[in-house]
Amino acid sequence: MRRFQLSGVTAAATLLAAAVVAPCARADDATPAKPTAPALADLLGASGITITGYVAASYYHSSGYNSFHEFDVEHDTFQLDQAGLQVGYQPKEGFGAFVDVLAGEDARILNYSENGTDSTFNVRQAYAQYARGSFTIIGGKYTTLAGYEYSNPVGNTNFSRSLLFYAEPLTHTGVRATWAATDTLSLTVGANNGWNTTSTSYGSKTLELAAALTPLKGLTLNLEGYFGKEPSYDAQRDFIDFVGAYAITDALTIALSYDWGKQQQVAGEDLKWDGIAAYVNYALSSQWRVSLRGEYLDDKDGFVTGTPQKLKEGTLTFGYSPVKNFELRLEARYDTSGESTFLKSVHAGGDGNTYEYADNQSEIAIQALYKF
Repeated sequence: MRRFQLSGVTAAATLLAAAVVAPCARADDATPAKPTAPALADLLGASGITITGYVAASYYHSSGYNSFHEFDVEHDTFQLDQAGLQVGYQPKEGFGAFVDVLAGEDARILNYSENGTDSTFNVRQAYAQYARGSFTIIGGKYTTLAGYEYSNPVGNTNFSRSLLFYAEPLTHTGVRATWAATDTLSLTVGANNGWNTTSTSYGSKTLELAAALTPLKGLTLNLEGYFGKEPSYDAQRDFIDFVGAYAITDALTIALSYDWGKQQQVAGEDLKWDGIAAYVNYALSSQWRVSLRGEYLDDKDGFVTGTPQKLKEGTLTFGYSPVKNFELRLEARYDTSGESTFLKSVHAGGDGNTYEYADNQSEIAIQALYKF
């Protein structure tokens, strides 16, 4: 009898709970879900617009004043290297555009190279494009095809740029057409104002030719050439660059870059130079990597550095990525020359400054890079 009464009470309680809960559940089910706002990435993806960016800051110390370096040109400093933003609408068919801007100390170097101005803001690339089938044509300002390294630090494995990079063009302004001839071969032809020249009244243009080949998985071969009269010399400049890179494994990549150049003069002998750089990049783990660069530049007639000389440099860089979008780069570099051309110190005096030069220079650096 006691068991029956308890069971009856339990059953009654269960029915009462069901009577109360069931209407509430039905009422909740009948209420439509609150709409959520679409994420910005979803909106941009649907529209075909891409936005990427990065911030790179560093501290570096040199035994001299980093002669013949492209961007790290101070002696002992903290600096904002670059804060960059890239916005593009580049459909596979039809019209599009791409804009790439940066701010920071590196922008000063780009501006000085392009127009002699001193500004910490630079429009590195800005061009319209049209794509149809296997052809793409762009017009405006864009980065050079020459070399293994980039002015954008995201694509590099070292903090400092190579001696070869110092001897190569940075940007061009003009028209560039690319034909994807096959899945493994693309050809490019362009007409530019010259090297790092955004605008000019000079009539002659520089011809740009390039071929990119991927003969097998992991191997890329690139050959570029620039041929045309440079306004600053009023004479022909010819430049050929070759870059080969091979991803031997997912962790190990090797690369080789070779440059040859000749600058004619209105009066005097031609100025010639050539150089070679080798790279070994190895991923030690998912967070750590190491990059080794060694190179040789023969500035036969002093076109690149102002003095005929043979230069060598070695660079060792460790990269640490605790999270996907962030990397800390630790670097040591040593440059040497057959001539004492590296600016070591400047001494102020009553009769003017006194400059001391050495045949070598060394640098240690740390760079933080975040990309989004």
